[in-house]
Amino acid sequence: MTAQPTPKGAWGITFLLFLFMVVNFADKIVVGLAAVPIMTDLKLDAEQFGLLGSSFFFLFSISAIVVGFIVNRVATRWVLLALALIWALAQFPIVGTGSFVTLMICRIILGAGEGPAFSVAVHAIYKWFPDEKRTLPTAVLSQGSAFGVILAVPSLNWLIVNYSWHHAFAALGIVGLLWSLVWLWLGKEGPLVPSATEAAHETRFSYAHLLTSPTFIGCCVATFGAYWALSLGLTWFTAFIVQGLGFSQHAAGLISVLPWVFGACIVILTGWLSQRLVARGMSTRGARGVLGASPLIVGGLILLSMPYADSAAMRIAFLVVGSGLCGAIYVVCPPMLGEFTPVSQRGAVIAIYGAIYTLAGIIAPAVMGSIIQHAGGNIMQGYLHGFVINGIVMISAGVLGLLLLWPNTERDRLLRRNGPAPQFAQG
Repeated sequence: MTAQPTPKGAWGITFLLFLFMVVNFADKIVVGLAAVPIMTDLKLDAEQFGLLGSSFFFLFSISAIVVGFIVNRVATRWVLLALALIWALAQFPIVGTGSFVTLMICRIILGAGEGPAFSVAVHAIYKWFPDEKRTLPTAVLSQGSAFGVILAVPSLNWLIVNYSWHHAFAALGIVGLLWSLVWLWLGKEGPLVPSATEAAHETRFSYAHLLTSPTFIGCCVATFGAYWALSLGLTWFTAFIVQGLGFSQHAAGLISVLPWVFGACIVILTGWLSQRLVARGMSTRGARGVLGASPLIVGGLILLSMPYADSAAMRIAFLVVGSGLCGAIYVVCPPMLGEFTPVSQRGAVIAIYGAIYTLAGIIAPAVMGSIIQHAGGNIMQGYLHGFVINGIVMISAGVLGLLLLWPNTERDRLLRRNGPAPQFAQG
């Protein structure tokens, strides 16, 4: 591929989409942050709260796939605006009700709106950066998750402690509307898209071949393991600090920021290092595949050690570092998929990838809730068993990622299966 300069305005759009992901993850974290007050007010047991955490993901994957195909034909600017408006409007019914059913319905709707978010944002970013310059902006975009939590937790927790958890949802709805207005004013479509002539001559691979390629499968499996940890962090981390370790809601809110601060460092370091390694001539197998999958194994081994920690501080440290290392895989997988996917199919492929790995969000919170519920009254033991399972999932995902992630040879493999070489546009 011929290198292209980065268009003017690319980093401005990246910053707006970074804020988009900040709002996205603030929306995700609020239920986990308010776990104990919600369970107390609505009289929920651990299994019911686990179901509530999982409900956010009921339509998450389906929506991601549907919208992924839409953005192959519709400008990402308008799709992003529509998603943000759904997020905002889904918050307001919760403000005036204390019903478990209403809360669950709103979380399902919110999940449907947020399912495509990262995939569409990545697709939009890649219209502003050529392939060899995509890892760092992907890392910045991924940082929206960390900063969404870092910025939201203190303010939302203050509302929860001093007013009620209902006020936290109202604040998120207002913030979502404000972002929508700014994006309507400043949001633009990237220029790095195929011209009509290029699009007409671009060879498309069958989706069957793209979605059964080893690198696609490796990305799905590896990120599934990472998302298992992330969804537990979103739903159960604060509850673990309060119920398992005995901290107050105020202190738990402050501690809940720690995994995201550490994860932010991992994501930025991975994005910077990966891009440097590619620039120095390392294959993307090493600079993206190995660099992204290896931390999953290390993080999983750390989580397996949690039951042997003999203090609350050590258990928090193990959980923060073990789960935080997962962030590396989110930075490298979208660029790997972009390496071999034709531009006209990229939005759908990245969305399907997102839909598959986020299935962990349905399973993990419910599994943890069931384990805690059946721990025989020993809540700490239930939490520790749940985190050990998390570690096993991460190690398995990391090993499979190391075996399957070969993006630098994926194009050749697809060419052998599909005949003549496709012409890849730099979009």
